[in-house]
Amino acid sequence: MNALARRAAGLLLSTIVMPLVAVAADVQPTHEFTLDNGLKVIVREDHRAPVVVSQVWYKVGSSYETPGQTGLSHALEHMMFKGSNKLGPGEASRILRDLGAEENAFTSDDYTAYYQVLARDRLGVALELEADRMGSLRLPPEEFSREIEVIKEERRLRVDDQPNSKAMELFSAMAHPASGYHTPTIGWMADLERMKVEELRHWYEAWYVPNNATLVVVGDVTADEVKGLAQRYFGAIPKRATPPAKLPLELAEPGLRQLTVHVRTQLPSLIYGFNVPGLATAKDPRSVHALRLIAALLDGGYSARMATRLERGQELVAGASASYNPFTRGDSLFVLSAVPNTQKKKTLAEVESGVWKLLDELKTTPPTAEELERVRAQVIAGLVYDRDSISSQATTIGQLETVGLSWKLIDKELDELKSVTPADIQSAARTYFTRERLSVAHVLPEEQAHD
Repeated sequence: MNALARRAAGLLLSTIVMPLVAVAADVQPTHEFTLDNGLKVIVREDHRAPVVVSQVWYKVGSSYETPGQTGLSHALEHMMFKGSNKLGPGEASRILRDLGAEENAFTSDDYTAYYQVLARDRLGVALELEADRMGSLRLPPEEFSREIEVIKEERRLRVDDQPNSKAMELFSAMAHPASGYHTPTIGWMADLERMKVEELRHWYEAWYVPNNATLVVVGDVTADEVKGLAQRYFGAIPKRATPPAKLPLELAEPGLRQLTVHVRTQLPSLIYGFNVPGLATAKDPRSVHALRLIAALLDGGYSARMATRLERGQELVAGASASYNPFTRGDSLFVLSAVPNTQKKKTLAEVESGVWKLLDELKTTPPTAEELERVRAQVIAGLVYDRDSISSQATTIGQLETVGLSWKLIDKELDELKSVTPADIQSAARTYFTRERLSVAHVLPEEQAHD
């Protein structure tokens, strides 16, 4: 979901970016309407192939959860495949499989979404199945007893037994002292151990209502077709009031926070995170787009600053990365990570010094117009390539709508990125790259625990 700036080959950029931008400027027909029960429907036409992607997005995720009840959104996602009033456990998936459809679901901090990719003439089947579980999920206790064990094992495999994931989870909890983003999406193991099916029933009834959902359909369809199907299958599901959902706002300057984690890894690593706004919470959207370009300027492939200076120039790091997700419901995090070049006997302290030099340079010296144009071209090329996929288009639309932004940004963001100046880069660096906003994690091999 965060891969909004895929890497493009530098040598090709000068020849491909202009035609790509021209293609991106041709806005595809996109339609928006709302059923009487509050279900928002967005249809984007893409008639290149007789295929359609259908997604239902619910405005609920781990940032909505409270201490002691973490992991509910993700567990409910699993249980949505376990039967409804019409169908038994797994039957909906079997129906879709027999139609040659691809289906799955995902949960994040801000949303839970379910999708199908299938032939355009089978769209009605996908919508009927989604409406069925929106309106009549069964949640059999025996299915929950089995599935919660699957989820606990998933947590062990993906987090507890993965040193980098474990370190990042602890880092994220520290880096978000005030907002619900400190909660891991899969939930803390202590909460999974004591979760009850009744809690999931309450969570489902609270949030899985049409007025808290968005149906996104992209592909070889028309708005009238989708409107008729949506009304037919979802129209009778009644709207209900949802609990208040407050934005996950963060302290602007929580102060420097530091964490040392010892995990089963061979190499030490460094994680930096600066508390920054997302597009939904920023007072100045231009600063958000500047941060997006800074991430690419630092970590945008072979010619980016981290690679040219820290890795190949100073031989300080074996690898380094920068990432930033602007499309969050609340405040976001600008994350930098690096692994010292242990072959050259480089230390975490030296890596930190090198990282700060890069950040301080952004504050004192804006990038040249040429460097900014190269980075901007990379980001735009990545976006245009990404949007070539109907699934990616649907996911971007659903994500924007569900975090409180508008799908219309999908057609405006290239212009927003083009408007960022070198001075904007410098201003964003000065504002956000401060120690008062910083969380630091030193991830060390276990054998160093007693050094």
